[in-house]
Amino acid sequence: MRFLVAACFLALSQLSSFAGEILPDLGTDAVLDRPKGKPRGSIILMPGGDGGLGITSDGEITALNGNSLIRNRRSFAAAGFATLSLSSTGSASSAIETMRKIARPVIVVGTSRAATRMHRALSADALVITSGMLDDFMGNVGSADALPPTLIVHHRNDYCRVTSPALVPEFQKWAGSRARVVWLDGGAEGGEPCQGNSHHGFAGIDGKMVGAVLGFARGVRSR
Repeated sequence: MRFLVAACFLALSQLSSFAGEILPDLGTDAVLDRPKGKPRGSIILMPGGDGGLGITSDGEITALNGNSLIRNRRSFAAAGFATLSLSSTGSASSAIETMRKIARPVIVVGTSRAATRMHRALSADALVITSGMLDDFMGNVGSADALPPTLIVHHRNDYCRVTSPALVPEFQKWAGSRARVVWLDGGAEGGEPCQGNSHHGFAGIDGKMVGAVLGFARGVRSR
């Protein structure tokens, strides 16, 4: 039993201390996980909360490792996408231009409060918003004509007060044919309803969330 506990602790320690690549153009505002072989495209991850990842000079993420996107960053890279985790201290537009030099198309994926910053990412080839603050996003974008192809991924039982599932139909009506929606069910609800260990953060169904994002990303073409 002691061996099992120690092994689990070691695995978690290695996951939390996993270091990626710092890009000269972006510094410690972002960290890159490269796939094996030639990337099929780029995914930029924008976490929720205050969005600060506390990236060190050697590429370690020290904050928000429990965020639904950040904890799954290596899954996106394993699927063949150059995957950039972008701190809120960084510029989305600069990150998009940098990643275009690495692999096209570029898909920006933001969760929860990141949706309030994603109007700065409209130059991407596509957007994915998971558990998003959709009313803020719509207000910041203004006209849906500015939207690239967009996917909304939302849990039917998201109990976070600022990301109610009731916002999704309104978003669909606003976005029209520019957006589609994937609803998810199941998983675990634990702790604060706006955190990563709840339905809001797709706890217990990471694979479904990642699969929905990848299914969309594989069909995106460069604009």
